[in-house]
Amino acid sequence: MQRASPLLLAIATMACANGSRPDDDSGARADERAAMVAQQVEERGIRDPRVLEAMRRVPRHAFVPEEMRPFAYDDSPLPLGAGQTISQPYIVARMTAAVDVQDGERVLDVGTGSGYQAAVLAELTPHVFTIEIVDELARTARASLDAAGYGRVVSTTGDGWAGWPEHAPFDAIVVAAAPDVVPPALVEQLAPGGRLCLPVGPRDETQHLLLVEKRADGSVVQRMLELVRFVPMTGGDPPGT
Repeated sequence: MQRASPLLLAIATMACANGSRPDDDSGARADERAAMVAQQVEERGIRDPRVLEAMRRVPRHAFVPEEMRPFAYDDSPLPLGAGQTISQPYIVARMTAAVDVQDGERVLDVGTGSGYQAAVLAELTPHVFTIEIVDELARTARASLDAAGYGRVVSTTGDGWAGWPEHAPFDAIVVAAAPDVVPPALVEQLAPGGRLCLPVGPRDETQHLLLVEKRADGSVVQRMLELVRFVPMTGGDPPGT
């Protein structure tokens, strides 16, 4: 979940209160999704046709608070409450493309947040598991996923630092909050050939978006994709323990 600009959030909230951009749940929102994908995702270099189509299909406005729905397709993260946000569309696409999910693979989404990332992943494979540490968000996301037709996504409330060993191994893992280091449990729960995409770095600073890959022989390699700003991961073991 990316950090959102306080100024942007204040403007968005004020505009909603003034009714300056009324929400529209009709087919016009499909046009907004198409524009979002073309301008915010494809123009920035995301070319995977399956990811682009998934982003066109998932109704992002169904995964944000009602007062934020007029801004659902804007090029920015948006607040969800509990100090969390839904990530900018480009970042969702970037991380989804990075883990290269194939049909039938098992995927873990750490930090359910709104449920939007899980829904995008569910367009690529029927085996999506998602875990959220904030109970309020987990319950809201569950309701949003069910209402939007993604009831097959398996969700729980828990500490994402530990992953979800009962359902491991995973072919891909996406993490929507930034730990200081790569959580060892997530690497352990990767299947051979598995991919893990997550932001890593200290809170309140720019972080590195990493792609961690477990080779067939069990060795692990990682590379930095770009610089990002995410909310910090909560839970887990403090550094040095």
